[in-house]
Amino acid sequence: MDKILIIDYGSQYNQLIARRIREMNVYAEIISCNTKIVQDGTIKGIILSGGPSSVYEEGAPTLNNDIFGLNVPILGICYGMQLIMKAFGGIVEAGTKREYGKKNIDLKYPSLLTDGLSPSSIVWMSHSDRLSKIPVSFRVIAESDMAIAITEHISKPIYAVQFHPEVTHTEEGAKLLSNFLFKIVHASPSWNMGNYIQLAVKNIKDIVKDKRVILGLSGGVDSSVAACLLHEAIGDKLTCIFVDTGLLRKGEADAVMSGYGGLSHLNIQKVDAKERFIEALKGVSDPEQKRKIIGKEFVTVFEEAAKGIKDASFLAQGTIYPDVIESISLSGPSALIKSHHNVGGLPDRLSLQILEPIRYLFKDEVRRLGIELGLQKELVYRHPFPGPGLAIRILGEITLEKVLILQEADAILIEELRNKHLYDKVSQAFVTLLPVKTVGVMGDQRTYEYVCAIRCVDSIDFMSANVSRLPYDFLELVSARITNEVKGINRVVYDITSKPPGTIEWE
Repeated sequence: MDKILIIDYGSQYNQLIARRIREMNVYAEIISCNTKIVQDGTIKGIILSGGPSSVYEEGAPTLNNDIFGLNVPILGICYGMQLIMKAFGGIVEAGTKREYGKKNIDLKYPSLLTDGLSPSSIVWMSHSDRLSKIPVSFRVIAESDMAIAITEHISKPIYAVQFHPEVTHTEEGAKLLSNFLFKIVHASPSWNMGNYIQLAVKNIKDIVKDKRVILGLSGGVDSSVAACLLHEAIGDKLTCIFVDTGLLRKGEADAVMSGYGGLSHLNIQKVDAKERFIEALKGVSDPEQKRKIIGKEFVTVFEEAAKGIKDASFLAQGTIYPDVIESISLSGPSALIKSHHNVGGLPDRLSLQILEPIRYLFKDEVRRLGIELGLQKELVYRHPFPGPGLAIRILGEITLEKVLILQEADAILIEELRNKHLYDKVSQAFVTLLPVKTVGVMGDQRTYEYVCAIRCVDSIDFMSANVSRLPYDFLELVSARITNEVKGINRVVYDITSKPPGTIEWE
């Protein structure tokens, strides 16, 4: 299968480049700029991502010139462009003015990269440096009023753009990327979930052989799809461990054990660990500490469960690509946003190797894979639920009382979204319990109870999100039900923050 490598220089958009390419049915993979590239015949093109550094700064990420010996087309984006220009003798320096946001560019010279693009179009710029001297082996393809916007090598398939074609703000960015993939790289559009299943099943069989696999099944989309993919490959050699942490949605444990969503063919063993999780979190308010405690407890639970499963050699997890991107700095410049309990290695004391069959899939790809594997739409298109569960939707210290309060409030929101046929129109919806109490009045009596926040967002890839514009009468209905039916809450607010600057979850 043809592969496009995206070399990560710390851009906030590098995962978006991969998504745009995969949407065109070509496989793309992000690697660190420190990774040594070995041509195995599948690499058909390379994209250098943007990044926050300046190429002339000491310690800035550099370009490994070995990529030019791979004899594949190369596209540099923003910082990637400046690296290419510097490598070929161009001069990059600090600009007198910065270019951020929408800018107009004009085509100056015909190119395969810009074939079919308008003579003038809007692009998304994000840079303060500029190319002051172009290498003699390159020519200018397009300019803005302040900078060279597109260049190409005179004789080699090496291209560079100063803007970000991967974002929707660049009007013809998809066309430009398509030109690179199909007119320059000549990539085969063979990336689809049917092919992925075949490749993944073979890979899993080769890795697992005659050993057994334990998977942590949460009942969410990611772990359920991972379980079904593993079952497709190794059948009964998979044992799913469902841990009831006491931090799940209302009725979640019963639903999972009853085979909800098409999971009835799986071998599922339930571990009741409610008390131990609540006890472990006692007195803890810091969100990162909560995540780490829950992650550690999960490992301990699986360690205990593994002792009763003969020949268990692997611990499988439903890690997906956004988890990896947000948790691990692939290149060094990228910032850690938050840790995920199902990302990373296991303690040395464990004899289990980690197995992540959907690690390189985005959420929409996981959903398509689930449908291909025969899971029911109701499960596949469930809203995401965090691995740490309600522990990160209860701000501050966790108590059993708070968990029960939040379960009831959240259940009301989800029930009304379904009743009003809004559930499938929003990407993620939940209630967060805040660590503050306010004065209220109920039945002519003063109350002093918790505030909860409703969070509903619209998103395609969950790397960015906008607030869902729900009808006011719906929000009033949910607020009235929660304050009337949930003892412990007397005030409901609606979170209208986008991502960025906020994250979807509050913690």
